[in-house]
Amino acid sequence: MEKGKLTGTERRLLLKIARQAIEAELAGLPFSLPRVTNPNLIEHRGAFVTLHKHGQLRGCIGTFSANRPLYEVVGDMAISAAFKDLRFRPLGSSEFEEIDSEISALTPLKPITDMNEIKIGTHGIYIIQEPFHGVLLPQVATKNRWDRLTFLNQTCMKAGLAHGCWKDPKTQVTIFSAEIFGEKSEGLLS
Repeated sequence: MEKGKLTGTERRLLLKIARQAIEAELAGLPFSLPRVTNPNLIEHRGAFVTLHKHGQLRGCIGTFSANRPLYEVVGDMAISAAFKDLRFRPLGSSEFEEIDSEISALTPLKPITDMNEIKIGTHGIYIIQEPFHGVLLPQVATKNRWDRLTFLNQTCMKAGLAHGCWKDPKTQVTIFSAEIFGEKSEGLLS
């Protein structure tokens, strides 16, 4: 098995942690993480949790920081996606059964200067031009059928910058890959 590649059992556990973290928050209860010793799940990795409601984005928050185990990051990002994504009102109890979650377990960021290194369907882009920054996950370009140039420009716009900001020497462009899986893809939801 490829090092760091999550098994189906590990993916399902992370999805269960995400769902239980949101459920505990909705109930006003503290969330107790399960005891996890699996090397893939205790590896320090960044992650994003994306929530959908009837196929529409309902929240998405993540971190590139790899200073905690993946399973802990997933629990925290699930709560943030449900209740702290400022683009949406906090998730209500009545919506809980209508959401499905998707997890993107990240590789470390890699700064690039040659934009030809970006592979659609493989890489996400994180653009920084202080004080602005923006990220788009790999699946966004695939879903929207963007080419590399469109993906770069859309990431600039997500950062609150102008099209072509990636050409500015003050802009740092980094790429990353993600292992992407969700409740639907893992057969947890119909």
